Order: sequence, then structure tokens, then C-alpha cells
Amino acid sequence: MAAKSHPHQVDTDVYKKGFYEVHEIVVPHLGHVPIAKGDFSRLPSKVQQWVAKKVDLCEPRCLYICDGSQNEADEIIGKLMERGSLKRLHAMDNCFIVRTDPADVARVESKTFVCTEKEHDTVPHLSEGPHTNIGQWMSPANMEVEIKKRFPGCMKGRCMYIIPFSMGPVGSKFSKIGVQLTDSNYVVLCMRIMTRVSPKIWDALGDDYFVKCLHSVGVPRPVTRPVVNHWPCNPENTMIAHFPDTWKIVSYGSGYGGNSLLGKKCFALRIASRIAKDEGWMAEHMLISGVTDPKGKEMYITGAFPSACGKTNLAMLRPNLPGWTVRCVGDDIGWLRFLDDGKLYGINPESGFFGVAPGTSMKTNPMAMLTCKTNTIFTNTADSVDGRVYWEGLEDEFEEPKDVQMTDWLGKPWKMGMKSNAAHPNSRFCTPAGQCPMIHPLWEDPNGVPISAIIFGGRRPKGVPLVFETFDWNHGVFVGACVKSETTAAAEFKGKNIMHDPMAMRPFMGYNWGDYLKHWLQFGKNPKNKLPKIFHVNWFRTDDNGKFLWPGFGDNIRVIDWILRRCRGEEDIGIKTPIGIVPKEGTINLEGLPQLDWKAMFEIPKDYWLEDMVETHNFFQAQLGTDLPEEVRQEMEKQEARLKTM
Repeated sequence: MAAKSHPHQVDTDVYKKGFYEVHEIVVPHLGHVPIAKGDFSRLPSKVQQWVAKKVDLCEPRCLYICDGSQNEADEIIGKLMERGSLKRLHAMDNCFIVRTDPADVARVESKTFVCTEKEHDTVPHLSEGPHTNIGQWMSPANMEVEIKKRFPGCMKGRCMYIIPFSMGPVGSKFSKIGVQLTDSNYVVLCMRIMTRVSPKIWDALGDDYFVKCLHSVGVPRPVTRPVVNHWPCNPENTMIAHFPDTWKIVSYGSGYGGNSLLGKKCFALRIASRIAKDEGWMAEHMLISGVTDPKGKEMYITGAFPSACGKTNLAMLRPNLPGWTVRCVGDDIGWLRFLDDGKLYGINPESGFFGVAPGTSMKTNPMAMLTCKTNTIFTNTADSVDGRVYWEGLEDEFEEPKDVQMTDWLGKPWKMGMKSNAAHPNSRFCTPAGQCPMIHPLWEDPNGVPISAIIFGGRRPKGVPLVFETFDWNHGVFVGACVKSETTAAAEFKGKNIMHDPMAMRPFMGYNWGDYLKHWLQFGKNPKNKLPKIFHVNWFRTDDNGKFLWPGFGDNIRVIDWILRRCRGEEDIGIKTPIGIVPKEGTINLEGLPQLDWKAMFEIPKDYWLEDMVETHNFFQAQLGTDLPEEVRQEMEKQEARLKTM
């Protein structure tokens, strides 16, 4: 195989015993190194020097400089299929399924750290009680010790992929650039979908900083540990570390989701939230959607919901009311900033959807189902012998024959009616956002879209009304700080316990969350800012028999309608209560629905809320200590006083 015209670039169309065929070439900063693909000299000098250091540390057998092209993806897909790691779903268009080691299926929050020189830059000052469960700190020096235990030689026998990517449209002043080094070709394929991978990144980088992302599955060759499902991982030594002071992320041992796709939660939330604090904007776990009413008036909403609370469903809402249209800007992460006109604008930094599969169906989220029919990677779902994908929630939609033989997420035979799950509860689809049928035409606008309403929500079976508006910005920050929800399969927690999840950012805080609340509060102090209204929704309130009081899904547009009318200044459709402004009876359009219990949906039980306030006080004391902002303390005291006199 002859080298291409540039002395540092080698063709890779040929395989040799499952590996890329490579040439050893002398490259500045690297010395003698095998280059499987790409032009190392094109990389900016600062990137070359960083890569060289990580090559010395990880000792990969070759380098592969990614360009994000379809040819590149086809090459890697062929390689993974050849090894049995990836399987084509023949009944679907360019879709594939992969199964992981059962020990590597979710985010590992207990092994995720933020590393700053000062502990309280990461976690609050606590005089007594348990350590905060919102963020884990480790000193950079101690983390370097852990890195040296894991990373030397960790890529022996494996290829080091160099992935240049942009969070946000390439070249936008609101975007940020990262470079990920990884030894996982599955990560390469998913990062290509979830971020904007392109050689244009090298030109756009210029003199700016970039986020340095180092990832390894932690299984050097020759392999000395069992590899299950062709999925190398090292769960006993998994560790994800963030260095916000130096814009660096280091991940080891896991190949799954947010542990390995470092542009997602690690960069776009933990590191970006700290960058946002320093630069005066917000990086949030939020959807962004445009909502157009029957009169053609479009307004934009953003919403923060913990996992499994309907965030993706709301981002891709198909309204049940005639004349309404919802178009998705982003389903998971929003970068928000106030611009010179005083309005809050948001962009979606991602380019794909990494959605939870179980529960997604044509009933709950038809747009997601239509999006992932093509060019999609499914992880830990089931598949049928005739090449279709399956998970819990598709029982009524799975086409005949119903008794078709399937393979479950563990690789075992499975048929409908069996008691075991076909798909893991946290199984995923990774699919390009641009092919969503309802993607907004401005979803990649470099200037973002103007936000009229911020919506918080959680999965609360009792006590919390369907919707309420907060009294002002500070009260809204307090309500966001009080978000709670049942735990989900997205992380390693088990069961259905109610867990605090402030701003839906509990697992994703990149710095001291007392300072995070202060950062939110300071936006309300700028008289130039035209502050959006803040609301809280709860689609999941149940009656005494455990039945949902609200139909949800496409009927959630009825609540969004009320929210947008409040944003347009309709004062007579709300009633003040101790916790916020709830809809006046009859002001939510219920036409066409079966009879609903309005009182049960909006009742505010005094004893329940007083107990909730005591629990909230204890939570703030235990988890924020002296870093609780005074404004939040005052809002808590005012709400408690209002409840006592109701």
C-alpha cells in the first residue's frame, strides 16, 4: 500500500488481521509513530503537543485522525461488524445494534469527580452532616495519582482516535471546541452523531482554548480480562474526572454513554457550566422548543427535567390541539445567554439525540421514533431475527408476527410474553438531530432563539400541582433549586426513591452549586435583562389508586398554551397560592378530553407542603451549608410563611 502525496498521510482502505494497515512515519512531536489515517501536520501545534504527551502515556499502536465523513463511518462500521461488535438491522435503513458488557450500562456518578485546587470551588462549605451528594471533589494532585495508576500503556495494541469536534455550530461565537482522544471506535461513531466532527475544527480553533478530552476503555492488548459481547471495559477501575480550571476531561474504564461520549454531559454541562460562570452565560440540562399557536405566533420555551420525566417527549411534542405546532431546537442541553437586546437566547450545542429507548413509542414520542428509523445506533435494545429493533413500550406497535424470535440485550433468545426485559431500562438510541421530522429550521442558528419561558419539572406522584408559575425570578430560582424526582435507570441508582435534583443539574454541576445558584440570581439583578417567566410542571401526579390524573403526552400542549398566555400578559387566568400562580379553573383548554378532576390536579395540601418545606430546609442545610444564597433562604422563609397562613 503506497503512501499518499503528503508524507504524513496514509491510506486505510485495507485491513490486516482485523487491524488498520499502517505505516510508521516520522512526525514532529511524535517521533516514529504509526499513522492509520489523517494529516498530523494539519493539527495546530498546541494540539500536536498535547497528543504527543498522551501518546507517550497511553502507548497506542497507531493514530487515526477523524474527519467525521460518511466514508470514515462506513470504514469503522465495517471493522466493528467484522469483529462482531456491531450488527446491522436489515429491516431498517443504515441502523445498527450493539450490546455492552452488562457491567457497563449507565452513568457512574459515584465514580465521577470534579478536580479543583480549592475544594469549595467544587462543593459547598458544610459545617456538619453528610458530604454533599451534588458533585464529588478530588484534588488535582490526588487525581493525577489515580490517572498514573490507570493510563500508562492503557491503549497498547489499540488505535488512538483523534476526534476534533464543536459543541454548537462550527464557527459560532457561542460554540466551544473540543478534541477527544479515545481507543473506542464505538465512541467515534457516536461522537460523529452527537457532535459536529470535521476537519474545519482545526481552522476554527485558531488561538482559542479547546477542551482536552482523554478517554480509554482501559483494556490494553494482549487482553488479560474477559471481554463480554465484544465490549472491552474495566468497570472496577472506572473513573471520570473533570478539571474545569484547565478545560480538561479524563475518562477511564467505561465505553458507555455519558461516561465516554465526552462532548455530552462532561463537556456540555460540567465543564461548560464552569466556563459559563466565568464568561457570564448558562449551560443547562434543558430542552429548547419553538411553539406556534393557531394564529401563527411562535414563542420559544426551555425546560429542565430530570431523566425519565418527559423532557424528550416535550421537546418533540406532537400537539393534540388543532392548529398548534411544536418544533424541536434541542432535546437535552441548552446554552443560554442574555444578549444586547436584553433577551435570553438559547442554542443546542449538540447535533444528535441520545435518547432512552424503553417507553419511547409512536404514542409517547412519535417524532423520536421516526427520527431513529435511519442512520441510528441502538445500544442494549433487543432485535428480531428479521432485522427489527425492539424494547419495552413497543408491544402494541411491533408488526407481525408477534411471536418472532428475538435476541435480548444480554444476547439471549427472547420472545414477547417472557418475564425478563428485552431491553435494558437504560438502553439508548443515538440518532442525528437533523433528520428529526420536526426539527426547527433555526436549530443551528449561530445566534440562538429567544426564550420566553423556563419550565422546571419532576416526577412527583403526590402533592405537586400540574403547573404553577413562580412569582418572580428569585422565586423561580428557589423553585428550580427544589426540583425533586423519582430516581431513574440513567444512573446506577436502584428503586423509585424521590431524589433532590436542583435545576435537573444534580449529576452535572461543574462547580459549587451554591455559587451556581448565585450565578442564576445575578441575572435577575441586571435591569437590562428581560427575564423570562419561570414555571414548574408535574405530569405525573396520581390519585389514590396510582392512576395518573393528567393524560400527558400530546395533551401537554394544553398546559404549554396556558404558560404562553401568561407570558403574553394574561393576568386573569391565574390564581395566587402560597407556592405560586396556578390556573384559574377553566383556563386550560380541556376540550375533547374525558372528565378530569381539576381539584385533584391543582390541590395544594397544606400539611404535605409544610412537611416538604421542613425537608427542603434540611436538604439545603445538609447540602449547601453556609453557601446557601441569602435570596434563596428568604424565598424559602416567605413560602413557609404563606403556607402557614393559607
